Parts: sequence; C-alpha cells; structure tokens
Amino acid sequence: MKVKTILVSQPEPKVENSPYFELEEKQKVKIDFIPFIHVEGVPAKEVRQQKVDLSNFTAIILTSRNAVDHFFRIAEEMRFKVPDSLKYFCQSEAVAYYLQKYVVYRKRKIYVGKRTFAELAPMIKKYKNEKFLLPSSDMLKPDVPRTLNKLGVEWKKAVFYRTVVSDLSHLKDVTYDILVFFSPSGIKSLFENFPDFKQNETRIAVFGNTTIKAAKEHGLTVNIKAPTPETPSMTMAISKYISEVNKKHQ
Repeated sequence: MKVKTILVSQPEPKVENSPYFELEEKQKVKIDFIPFIHVEGVPAKEVRQQKVDLSNFTAIILTSRNAVDHFFRIAEEMRFKVPDSLKYFCQSEAVAYYLQKYVVYRKRKIYVGKRTFAELAPMIKKYKNEKFLLPSSDMLKPDVPRTLNKLGVEWKKAVFYRTVVSDLSHLKDVTYDILVFFSPSGIKSLFENFPDFKQNETRIAVFGNTTIKAAKEHGLTVNIKAPTPETPSMTMAISKYISEVNKKHQ
C-alpha cells in the first residue's frame, strides 16, 4: 500500500526548516502532528512533601527544557529567590540556551554537556562538593541516577512534573498509513486511548530501542526503525521506506 498520510505523535516543530516539511514536499505525503503525551506540573505542595527545600542546594542538574520551566515555576510558587551563585549543569546546548529565558547568561555559572547525560558526568564530578538537585519527571531514565550514584556526589531527585497520556478521542475514526513513536509513553498512550487498536495496514515507525521493545510488547509489528547507521534520523528512515514502498505501487 502506498504511503499518503503520516501521524507523528509529537508537537509540530516550531522551526521553518524542519526535515518533516521537507519530507512532506519530497514524498508528496500529508503529515499531522498530535502529541500523544504531555507534561503537567506538580504543585509546590507535592514538591514540599518530597522533603525538598530549594535553599539546601548549591547546584542544579537540568536534563531538558521541561526541567528548566518547572524548576523556575516551583521556585516562584515557593517564593524562593534563586541565588546568583547557583550552578547550572545542563545536559545539552539546547537546554543551556533555553535557560536564558530565566537567567542572565553571562552572570551565571553554567556548565554544558554535549548531548547525553554520560557526557555531562565528568563536569559534575569536577564539582563533587556541591549539593545537587535534579528536578525531573516521574519517568526518569535509569542511567541518570545510576551515573550520579557512581560519581559519589550528594544529590536529590525531585519530581517537578509528570508525563500524562493525552486525550486522543478525536482520532477514533481516523486512520493513517504510518504512525510515528518516539517513546514507550507514546505507545502506552495509543493503547490507553484505543484498547482495541488493530494495526491492520498501518505501518509503525519507532525511534530508539526502548520504544521498539514497548511496541513489540503491545503486539505491534515495527516497519520502520531509527536510528540506524544508514538512517540516523526518523525523517530519513521514513523517507527511505516511502521511496521503496511507493515505487512498488506506482
């Protein structure tokens, strides 16, 4: 079956030159973006119940833009003035850049990893006398606490926001040729919204091994996988698949 429609289970990209728009143009397909999951902030009262006193920490570890938003939201709700001396350890350039929304960059101590948490670890180790706070979601990747425990630093995890399944009832009677997933939570959302979901002719595209595993556990056949050496991005993997399939059905 030819591919004409694609549903990406994430918000629409905000950049004009997104590879998805290029994919749409090149392969003459229609792509919709609907987040299957969204993030909700945890109220300050619940953060206090986790025995978190923001004034006890000298450094903060930020693994995502959500972590940045919710740290400053909680600080505001707790009427805590974030001190200029606080050190920020950001997992990637993108997270560090996003921090400028809240702080004057040149006046702060900001340390930036390359991309993965493991790449940030040596910087955290250099400052092992700091007291680190890790504001996170309820679905923290296990390698983060594992790495911090190995470093032997004083740190505390606090849940500042949660990953919640979105209501997708408006998609009940809609079918797409390809569904695209980036996390096990997206797969979980599909089956929570549609317990009787049957794959039939729908192709499933997934990013990352944990998502592949979740798809297979739910009985889905994975047709498109990324990243691979040949197709490091999801758009490349989809484009390659469409070229092969649509050629057959010309």
